[in-house]
Amino acid sequence: MPIMRRDYNFTPATYDIDERVIIPRRMNKPPTHRRRSAMSPVMWGLLIAFLLAAAITAYLTFVVVREVVLAQNPWSFLSPLLLRTREAGEKPFSVSAPLQSPDGPTPQPWDGAERVTVLLIGLDQRDWEDGGEGPSRTDTMIVFTIEPTAKTAGMLSIPRDLWVNIPDFGYGKINTAHYLGEVYDLPGGGAGLAVRTVEDFLGVKINYYARVDFVAFERFIDELGGVEVDIPEEITVDPIGPGNTVTLSPGLQTLSGPVALAYARNRDTIGGDFDRAARQQQVVMAIRNKILNLNMLPTLVSKAPTLYSQLSSGVQSNLSLEEIIKLAWLAAKIPTENIRQGVIGPNQVTFSTSPEGLDILLPDTDQVRLLRDEIFTETGPASPIQEGVDPVEAMKAEGATVSVLNGTYTAGLAAQTSNYLKGLGINVVNAGNAQELTEYTTIIDYSGKPNTVRYLMELMQIQENRYFLRLEPNSEVDIVILLGADWASYNTMP
Repeated sequence: MPIMRRDYNFTPATYDIDERVIIPRRMNKPPTHRRRSAMSPVMWGLLIAFLLAAAITAYLTFVVVREVVLAQNPWSFLSPLLLRTREAGEKPFSVSAPLQSPDGPTPQPWDGAERVTVLLIGLDQRDWEDGGEGPSRTDTMIVFTIEPTAKTAGMLSIPRDLWVNIPDFGYGKINTAHYLGEVYDLPGGGAGLAVRTVEDFLGVKINYYARVDFVAFERFIDELGGVEVDIPEEITVDPIGPGNTVTLSPGLQTLSGPVALAYARNRDTIGGDFDRAARQQQVVMAIRNKILNLNMLPTLVSKAPTLYSQLSSGVQSNLSLEEIIKLAWLAAKIPTENIRQGVIGPNQVTFSTSPEGLDILLPDTDQVRLLRDEIFTETGPASPIQEGVDPVEAMKAEGATVSVLNGTYTAGLAAQTSNYLKGLGINVVNAGNAQELTEYTTIIDYSGKPNTVRYLMELMQIQENRYFLRLEPNSEVDIVILLGADWASYNTMP
């Protein structure tokens, strides 16, 4: 039975696992081609050097700007490019303009002091291999986050077969979100829907995205002259194209762009996608080391016209060059030991099969939350309440400040709920009306108070997927409870 897209403005319902909606894998709609603004070849080459770094990993960004950091002036190398005379017919370029088409996703505001999070997207080439011209699925999704105040960073890899709720479409593999956003020409396109899907799944705010196709990845590595990777065990990889199978022996090997990509994408080992995530990070570190050892920034700038002609169509982001440099400058101040890496792996998922026979990964929400908190908090995840410890006392010990907001038409619900919670020892400091109506009661955690969150979720019977972590050190309260229609109708207050 064909699955139709739900109305885009409709608040998505919550689906039980046996009510999954299968996402069609291929549509007949022609691909959407978005216009890109013209840009100086020299500037594009420089942008690509930075943006590919962001799109593959923030580590590469850190290394590319090492020379800038040492110079103590993040704009010094841009001066000759920004001040040069524009060529005839060349459009002006702004360092503050997003590197995407005008209809791309709008970035979430970032003041430079709060935590900032970027979704890094690598596009799947299988559509091209099959001769298709439609939108691509995502092959790689990595969430990168920086906490400026604590000088910590984290990187979390998301497997493409993860079975999640895609806003307005129901349940499907997470890698189909980008494809659906492009096919249905949604606001923000594929990147926009991918960002919304990851935000809803992880419960974190994503400020920006950076997207790169793997042709660009291959060519970038080839421009570096290949990368050296320490192969842990013999592995056979299959670069794009017929008859290109390569067997890599254990030890240090220099890999070309196509072979490095095939190595990073290979999933034919015992660990499958989880091993692949580790290999991706290994290749990323190899790129980092190559640039660091060869001091490649001047070379990349000198190759700007070549990079422009080869790679410009493969990179998009709602980051501007100015913001990329700001992020890189910030990343340079973070010690290596303060950068956490994680992969949603066997401990966080269950292997299963969808109703139409697809191999999928069902997430264990509690385990995913623990891993997420390990990546996104400055001190790591809080230990769960130990057996024998009074949950009320554990909640009170955190001293969390709570705001209660009414997201329904029921008058006085926030005040009534506030008094109820205060009577239970919860530190409610504010009660009022929400800006929007909501169907489901939601908890937003701004400071990481797990005992209070768990107590409230059990007390108010809040669904697991209605908990969102939005770590913001400057927030006026620790936790916001957004009351929904479910609480108005079925609350347990006396």
